[in-house]
Amino acid sequence: MLRQYELVDLVKSYDPDADEDALNRAYVFAMKKHGAQLRTSGDPYYSHPVEVAGILTKFKLDSTSIIAGLLHDTVEDTDTTVEEIRKLFGDQVAQIVDGLTKLAMIEQKSANNKQAENFRKLLLAMSEDIRVLLIKLADRLHNMRTLHFCAPEKRARIAKETLDIYAPLAERIGMQEVKTELEGIAFAELHKEAYESIQARLNFLREQDSDLVPKIIARLEKDMKENGIKASVSGREKSPYSIWRKMQQKNASFEQLSDIMAFRIIVDDVGACYQALGVVHSKYHMVPRRFKDYISTPKPNGYKSIHTGVIGPENTRIEIQIRTQEMHEVNEKGVAAHWAYKQGERVVGKNFRWIRELLEILEQASNPEEFLENTKLEMYNDQVFCFTPKGDLIGLPVNSTPVDFAYAVHSSVGDTCVGAKINGEIRPLRTVLQNGDQVEILTSKAQHPSTEWDRFVVTGKAKAAIRRYVRAHKRDQFITLGQQLLERTFKNENLEFGEKGLINVLPNFEAESIDDIYAKVGEGLVTAWDVMKAVYPAYKQSKLGKVVKSLTFSKTPRKDKSKAEPLKIKGLIPGMAVHYAGCCHPLPGDRIVGIVTTGKGVAIHTIDCKLLEKFADEPERWLDISWGDAVDDSPHIGRLKLMLANEPGSLGDLSNLIARNNGNICNLNIVNRTVSYFELLVDVEVKDLKHLTDIIAALRGSKVVSYVSRAG
Repeated sequence: MLRQYELVDLVKSYDPDADEDALNRAYVFAMKKHGAQLRTSGDPYYSHPVEVAGILTKFKLDSTSIIAGLLHDTVEDTDTTVEEIRKLFGDQVAQIVDGLTKLAMIEQKSANNKQAENFRKLLLAMSEDIRVLLIKLADRLHNMRTLHFCAPEKRARIAKETLDIYAPLAERIGMQEVKTELEGIAFAELHKEAYESIQARLNFLREQDSDLVPKIIARLEKDMKENGIKASVSGREKSPYSIWRKMQQKNASFEQLSDIMAFRIIVDDVGACYQALGVVHSKYHMVPRRFKDYISTPKPNGYKSIHTGVIGPENTRIEIQIRTQEMHEVNEKGVAAHWAYKQGERVVGKNFRWIRELLEILEQASNPEEFLENTKLEMYNDQVFCFTPKGDLIGLPVNSTPVDFAYAVHSSVGDTCVGAKINGEIRPLRTVLQNGDQVEILTSKAQHPSTEWDRFVVTGKAKAAIRRYVRAHKRDQFITLGQQLLERTFKNENLEFGEKGLINVLPNFEAESIDDIYAKVGEGLVTAWDVMKAVYPAYKQSKLGKVVKSLTFSKTPRKDKSKAEPLKIKGLIPGMAVHYAGCCHPLPGDRIVGIVTTGKGVAIHTIDCKLLEKFADEPERWLDISWGDAVDDSPHIGRLKLMLANEPGSLGDLSNLIARNNGNICNLNIVNRTVSYFELLVDVEVKDLKHLTDIIAALRGSKVVSYVSRAG
């Protein structure tokens, strides 16, 4: 553990103007407040904040950060208050400690969404001051170094959270050293056998090729010197975790990996980087698709370097990284490497674009779990780099599409995206973007996000925006449907329906407004009967048969007063969330019934569907509906069950016959096969029941079809 004077000397070694008095007072304050508290290891508890402060000095952070590191646990674990810290050490220290304390309080909760809520709080705190993240990383790093003192189940939880959250965050701000150490300790805890296996192989390689690395370094140094380039060369072994992850991603064995060893050539300036690259490529064969220029197109975290794979000295396949000394510092220490401390300056996290994007996702997420899912998408993926028509560079995860690109430019561009030109050619929105693509987004004010987009977008920002729109759109539908269901249920029981009664039962359903109750009923999360019983608790429910009888399937459906034009389905509110049941495939012309389903709106079934038996005791879910008078040009799915002769050309005859009757096969499944016959299920796009009946009649007249009927 660092002594008081040693810590002060470390800070003053890189910041001569540091507040020595405040540092001394903070050290003594932390020792006194934590007093006789002990860690799991048995060490005095104050050794932890002192070690955290020591880690922060390696980042060369300002004295405000060091003081906050010393005090970060005092409010949580002692009788210290934020106001006391503000009075003794100033507003900035108090604000940072307050943010870290709120995080610690969240971490102690046992709720299922603890990790997600914790990350949400961390994001909000670091958006105000990025130093919160730096101190939190130092705190986590020291906790990981002492992880072996914890109970096994606690070790596994902390290690997984480190891999999921803190290592990616360290990478996001370019702190490669911290990221590598966090990953290494977590990997050894979570995948002990894999860690030991890779470590054993690395040890074997070191022993077997003990003189290989020095030979390659000497050869590269000679190559640089002969061409007048001043350079230092070093070898670097990949970490066990990065090797394991690459083996997983590429489905490759340890022996198949080519870049277990990387060699760094560090030169004086950018021009020398490209000179060195020229020397390397002129002397050694380049490995295809292994060249990356992160100097001209840096990574989002500021990483700059040239990477190339070559068959190098000693005929060995190696990776070479070429960079300047300044780049090397930034690549290893990230934000901390170019920390420009000025007295009183407030370091705001919102200056970092990726934090702004995560804040946008936070605003659009419906719950902490969804936010965590989308931010993981945002942080984990490798990048491709694409350009706007003006030449601006946009970094995106691998497998991104034009829709992801549009949302990366701006949320409003994504919401109104209707098409895209990739390298001057109009391409589908689901096209996967490649490195170097120039993308122009076509927009329309009439456009809105499509639920189909959620199937192919990969960025968290795009997914969050699409889901937010879908939620808002569906909620309006559920509110309308829920109100209709409640009105009908109350009317059937001859009870008065009014908003006053609903207001009184809001707490019963954890609702903040009447619309919340409507939405829950419409979505199927709460039944109309539950609400009615809550409003009239003394009421004795009548026989359910009374409600069932009220659902008469009249030949003349009631008119919808809200809209003059005819509807495709009568008895529903226009725009209501509706889907056709896959069990019976209802068609215009069938007698139908609507069933309110949880989270999906209304399912349309045929009146004779066997699945309706499941809802016999839930009449509040049933809706009296029928087909409307509108001309519906959209195709409907009719399912056929048939026996087809097992002979050459019979399948072609079947498809031709259906096509001649204006049907379109959209799915075909061979259920059974014998020497003589195929038993098939065929889904056919048709206009209505009559259309399907005509197709069935035509098939029955075919010599290759021995049996056909509509599948129920």
